[in-house]
Amino acid sequence: MESSGTPSCELTDKAKKYDRQLRLWGDHGQSSLESGHVCLINASASGTETLKSLVLPGLGAITIIDDAKVTPQDVGNNFFVESESVGSPRGEVALRLLLELNPEVRGTFVDQPLTEILDNQPDFFTPFTCVVATCLPECTLLTLSKVLWEGKIPLIVVRSYGMIGYLRVQLQEHTVVESHPDNEMPDLRLDRPFPALQKYMDSLDLEAMDDREHSHVPYVVILYKGLQRWTQEHGKPPATYKERKAFAELIKEGMREKKGGETEENFEEAVKAVNTSLLPTNIPSGVQSILNEASSITPSPTTKPFWIMARALHEFVTSEGRGALPIRGTIPDMTADSEKYIKVQNLYREQAAQDADWVLRRVQEHSQQLGPRKVMTALESNVKTFCKNAHALRVVKGKAIAEEYKGSINLSEIGAHLENPESELVWYVMLRAVDQFQSEFRAYPGYFQDQVETDIVRLKVCVNKLLADWGCGPIIKDDFIHEMCRYGAAEVHSVAAYMGGCAAHEVVKVITGQYVPVNHTHIYSAITATSATFSL
Repeated sequence: MESSGTPSCELTDKAKKYDRQLRLWGDHGQSSLESGHVCLINASASGTETLKSLVLPGLGAITIIDDAKVTPQDVGNNFFVESESVGSPRGEVALRLLLELNPEVRGTFVDQPLTEILDNQPDFFTPFTCVVATCLPECTLLTLSKVLWEGKIPLIVVRSYGMIGYLRVQLQEHTVVESHPDNEMPDLRLDRPFPALQKYMDSLDLEAMDDREHSHVPYVVILYKGLQRWTQEHGKPPATYKERKAFAELIKEGMREKKGGETEENFEEAVKAVNTSLLPTNIPSGVQSILNEASSITPSPTTKPFWIMARALHEFVTSEGRGALPIRGTIPDMTADSEKYIKVQNLYREQAAQDADWVLRRVQEHSQQLGPRKVMTALESNVKTFCKNAHALRVVKGKAIAEEYKGSINLSEIGAHLENPESELVWYVMLRAVDQFQSEFRAYPGYFQDQVETDIVRLKVCVNKLLADWGCGPIIKDDFIHEMCRYGAAEVHSVAAYMGGCAAHEVVKVITGQYVPVNHTHIYSAITATSATFSL
C-alpha cells in the first residue's frame, strides 16, 4: 500500500506540498485522490467551495455542469466569480479561477442543462468517481439520484439555504478498510499470547535482573508476568473495575525503588496501561457482522476485493479454533532498553506477517476465479493493510434519495427528534417543505419581497401536508416558517464555505476509501452553531 522506489526531486516537492494531508491518508490515499474525477453540478457558492477544498489537496480532475450565467448575486456570495464576469457562463468562470489554485488539476466545463444530459446521455456520469450536486429542484434531484444509484456512482448533495446547511450522502455500498477509529486500544494479546511471545516472556526472570535491567523491561512483559500470577490465584484475568484496581496494586508490588527515591517508569507505565492493555481478545460486533456476510459470498469477477479478503479473513478466524482476528503487529512506545523493545516489537511484527500470509494464501485461492492477474496483484498488495485494520472494518449501506422522498423513511426517528424543540431535524423538514413549495409555485418562499406574507401561509400548508404524510401532527412552530421565508433561498457565503468544506471531506472519504463517511443526512444550523447527523 505504500509507495516504493527511490526518492526524487519531484516526489520530495510533492511531499512538501501535501505534507499535512499525507499524514492523514498516506501516499496510497493521495494516489487515489489524484486518480479521482469529481463532477460538480452548478457552480454555486456551496459548489465552488466544495471544489476548492478538493483542488487544493490535489484531486485528479473536475468537471462542472452549469448552464447559468454569472449574476450580481453570485458576485456577492461566490469567491470564484468576478464582477467583470457578470453575464458570462458561471461554470466556465469558476473553473478558470479554481484551476489557478493548483495547476496539477485538470478541468472541463459543460454548458448544458442537466435535464438534457439526464434525458439524452444516460451514461454521461459513468467516468466520474463521485458527483456533487447543489441548487437542484426536487424533480431533477430525484432523477439524478435514480441514475447515479443504478450506476453505483456516489452522490453528495450539498446545500446552503440562508443560515441552514444540508448535506446528503448517497452510497449504495461503501467499504472502508482504514477507518482510523478514535481512541484505538493496543492489540497486545496478553490474555491469549501467541507461542513465540509466550516463550520469550517466560524466558525472562524479573527477580533475577539487576536494578538497571529491571527498570528497562518493556511494560508488556511486566503486565504478562503480573497476569500469570493473577490467573494462578483467581483463575481468570481481571475483568471488573475493582479487579483491575487490585491488579494494578499487584503490579506496584514488583516495583523497585531507584536511587534518590524515584520509582521505575516502566512499572508506572504498566499500571497506567492496565485498563487499556488487558482487554479481552474478541471480535467487535460490527466486524463479526461483516465476516458473517462474507462467509456466504462466492467470489466472482464482479466481487469487490474487500469481500474476497473478508471471506478469507472469516476462514482465518474460524480455522484451527482461533476465534480471533490477525494480530496488528504494532506496539506502543515504552520505557525499555533497545534490545528488549526491538525483540518484543519484532515478535509482534513476525506474528502479524504470518497471519497476513495465511489470509493471503486464501485470497489467492479465491482470486483464481477473477481472471486478470492484475486484479489478483491488487488484492495481494492490500491484504497486509486489510489484516492490520481488521478490527475496524466498516461497511456503509445507504439509501437512495429517490426512495427517501417517496416515503421510505424512518418515521419513528423523525417523530422522536421533532418532539425535541432544539433538534436540528426541524430544518430537514423545512427544507423538504421548501422544495415542495418550489415544485408547486416555481419559486422559493420569500424570493419576491412583495409576496412574503402570502408565502408564509403557503409554506405552512406545505409543512403541515408533509408532516401529515409522515403521520406527525402540526408540531413545527411558526417561527421556523417565518425564518425560511426570510431567507428567500439566499446563499450566505460563510455557511456555503462551511458546508463546502464538509462536502469535500465526504468526497475525500469516498475516493480514498479511508475514514467513515456520513451515513445519510447532516444538518448544520449557523443560528446556533450546532450540527447533527441523522440516519433516516
